[in-house]
Amino acid sequence: VLTAARMASGMQEKQYTPSLLNFFVYNPTFGQKEGEEEKKILFYHPSDVEKNEKIRNVGLCEAIVQFTRTFCPTKPAKSLHTQKNRQFFFEPEDNFWIVMVVRNPMIEKPNKDGKPPTVEYQEEEIIDTVYGAVVKQCYSMYKLFNGTFGRQMEAGGVELLIQKLEKFFYRYLQTLHLQSCDLLDVFGGISFFPLDKMTYLKIQSFVNRVEESLSLIKYTAFLYNDQLIWSGLEQDDMRILYKYLTTSLFPRHSEPELAGRDSPLRPEVAGNLLHYGRFLTGPTNLKDPEAKFRFPKIFVSTEDGYEELHLIVYKAMSAAACFMISASVELTRDFCEQLDGLVGPQLTLLASDICEQFTVNRRISGPEKEPQFKFIYFNHMNLAEKSTIHMRKTASVCLTSVHPDLMKILGDINCDFARVDEDEEIIVKAMTDYWVVGKKSDQRELYVILNQKNANLIEVNEEVKRLCATQFNNIFFLD
Repeated sequence: VLTAARMASGMQEKQYTPSLLNFFVYNPTFGQKEGEEEKKILFYHPSDVEKNEKIRNVGLCEAIVQFTRTFCPTKPAKSLHTQKNRQFFFEPEDNFWIVMVVRNPMIEKPNKDGKPPTVEYQEEEIIDTVYGAVVKQCYSMYKLFNGTFGRQMEAGGVELLIQKLEKFFYRYLQTLHLQSCDLLDVFGGISFFPLDKMTYLKIQSFVNRVEESLSLIKYTAFLYNDQLIWSGLEQDDMRILYKYLTTSLFPRHSEPELAGRDSPLRPEVAGNLLHYGRFLTGPTNLKDPEAKFRFPKIFVSTEDGYEELHLIVYKAMSAAACFMISASVELTRDFCEQLDGLVGPQLTLLASDICEQFTVNRRISGPEKEPQFKFIYFNHMNLAEKSTIHMRKTASVCLTSVHPDLMKILGDINCDFARVDEDEEIIVKAMTDYWVVGKKSDQRELYVILNQKNANLIEVNEEVKRLCATQFNNIFFLD
């Protein structure tokens, strides 16, 4: 958690980034008799905390939520700011509360004469909307793999729910890297892969062909280079599935593209069709007689509730296809071999088509100069997101090419935008000679960071106009 040590009069200052202190799920309607308070707690991290402390912390949250309800019955408390930490509350289902407690970033300053160091908490560094979104993501991810809390209660009562929460959050909380959460977590958007019409039609016809040949398939999603091209799922389901694929599943399987010749990835030439396909979920090697044909199950929403599906993720080179099949069907070796034989060669061919198209387009657009600006764009209608600020964002790594202070300004501008429904524009001059511009127009948001030392407001405005014209075909009609 230590990020930097600065020299201060020969002594070192230590800086600590925000970190997770507690995470718990409770239901105030359970264990209402005195002495049974522990029954309210369905999950508590860290688990080695003493029982009375758990009960005390949960009781405090309950009290805060009840107390704030008296002021605004329809909108319960979302967060509580204290000197050392910040608590976030979220009620995803009736009476089920999720609470996340984050320790504020802090600076430890050494003292002379061997006294213990002085700790300064940086209370204003954490942005509520960012971490509020992280709590909601935790629930959405749980729901994707387990369905709702209510569903578990119906299926097996409190015991089953506690068991599922333990199993899921024990692993999931290890992947929360709170120091690298930022504006992209608020948007929870999807990065789309830019394609020409012909290649897009090829992909559409591939999806149609596969769904026709393998009639068990209910939904399909198609990604290339971790970016989405086609999805048959509802937006909110695709959004969380996309997050799982790009921050968890794909990074775990990122193979060196040039695999050695002994690797199971070498192409099998079937009637001179190259076949680089393989399953990312389910059987690792179809040739293995011991291969298991178990796939992860996911829950997606339907008009009257939700349905449970097998998630098959199949990859060839940089292209990945997700096939979803009703969980009531048992998937066999025959089916997987049939899918592999049908999809493998076609997906390999498509992947090289897209790659070729992508290379041609890049050549036409000319060499990329390091631009004077970096931006984040988000469209609320189709969840499209584009960032030139993030070089890479996976669950464990968030490489941003700008200073954290500038990321905080972006978060603050976003909070301002969220308060009003009208279109607006905000321009900020940062301490470090950077200009930060936020535009909100017709469900779209654009954030630009410009590095122009001696620019004035008018020049900055012109520069952003130019960016809108070249990158976004003037979709911001504020001017």
